[in-house]
Amino acid sequence: MTLPKALRHVQTQHGDDTVDVENIFLFRADINCTNDGATSAGGASTEAEAVTATATEAVAETSADVKAKSERTKPLNCVWTYEANEASGSQLATIAEESPMQLPEKRKASQADESVVESKKPKLETKDLKATRPGFSEERFEETSYYTENGLRKVYPYFFTFTTFTKGRWVGEKILDVFSREFRAHPAEEYKRSIEAGTLQVNNEKVPVDYRLKHNDLLANTVHRHEVPVTSQPIQIVHMDEEILVVNKPASIPVHPCGRYRHNTMIFILAKEFNLKNLRTIHRLDRLTSGLLLFGRTSEKARQLEQQIRNRQVQKEYVCCVEGDFPDGIIECNEPIEVVSYKIGVCKVSPKGKDCKTTFKKISQTGKYSIVQCKPLTGRMHQIRVHLQYLGYPIVNDPLYNHEVFGPLKGRGGDIGGKTDDQLINDLIVIHNAENWLGIDKEEDLTLKNAKKTDSPSTSDSFYSDNCHQEKP
Repeated sequence: MTLPKALRHVQTQHGDDTVDVENIFLFRADINCTNDGATSAGGASTEAEAVTATATEAVAETSADVKAKSERTKPLNCVWTYEANEASGSQLATIAEESPMQLPEKRKASQADESVVESKKPKLETKDLKATRPGFSEERFEETSYYTENGLRKVYPYFFTFTTFTKGRWVGEKILDVFSREFRAHPAEEYKRSIEAGTLQVNNEKVPVDYRLKHNDLLANTVHRHEVPVTSQPIQIVHMDEEILVVNKPASIPVHPCGRYRHNTMIFILAKEFNLKNLRTIHRLDRLTSGLLLFGRTSEKARQLEQQIRNRQVQKEYVCCVEGDFPDGIIECNEPIEVVSYKIGVCKVSPKGKDCKTTFKKISQTGKYSIVQCKPLTGRMHQIRVHLQYLGYPIVNDPLYNHEVFGPLKGRGGDIGGKTDDQLINDLIVIHNAENWLGIDKEEDLTLKNAKKTDSPSTSDSFYSDNCHQEKP
């Protein structure tokens, strides 16, 4: 027999159909409550009496063993029940007097137990793992040094091993075909020599040129790196305390390792020459841009400043020199910007792009050039450079967005000469590789152009890799 509907036990809170008649609290209470005890609960309702009567009938039907066990239990004074109905909601139907018998409370973990539990938590990242992250260990900082020549900071050549795991789209392809197509910093002939010499290995083993890549293959390419020179202009520390570092970044120096830059980056220079290590990047400036650059010296401060920048609580201002006579007054550009290729870092104005807004104001005029103040109200990639290109006033020394590879109008008004995105990317790779980035002879580059004309450039060794976040083989 079950308890009447709409009644719940205070301790267990079971539903009416799932109440166990032999529940230790109700069962012992019903078989031990005397008439005097029932009288002492003068405030008990008739519904509570019905509960006791019903439970007593159920007890009478139980076995003798259960009765004998129950009779040895000390008497309780009353039973607590909950009355639940639509009119009055849930309320106490019977108030129990203090009982000498208390149900044991759920044991709480002691401080000693908690310490044991905490000690068993797996460590996601140990100090050893942090110390061996590519590009940030003491060993990496000491692998080469700088020298200055003709106003340029240069790096003594050094050996370095690029590593990467096989991507899904590479599986089943020949290793030479993958490197020739995906990593265009060097011609196919050089990758072939590396494979044959054993400096380009798979799973730390030498493989033939026609080896076909498999899932989880680890590719390692050991090269003798000759980094691109940057300006030798000294880095000025504007402000430094225990939480934040502010420096004046010279143009031509990337913020962090990317593409063909490693030691000639702000992160490495500050670590090697100022002993400022473990810096947290809060924001970035393009390689060709100079200005104030913020680093966090603690993770908490870095997160705080990142959040302020993300919420647009920080105002940024830039000054640049553009071609042409920039119009007077405040010029606002609201054209959306689309990333054409993250691999090589190229954007354009497109209706499919993300909303962005930049305001411009001419400061002065110098011949056929204008000095313009720029205020980006959003933070899209290459936003100022792309908007100035769209307005027809590209930055004077911008080798990317002030180039005829974007068509006769150099991208003014969004006109890129009718090229598709793939055609634009391919032309950018060929032109910039030949002109001034990868140092390939023109005759050799023409051979590469003909050989790779049909390839889709899914990646490159990033001639504009300010936006890249990892180094590539």
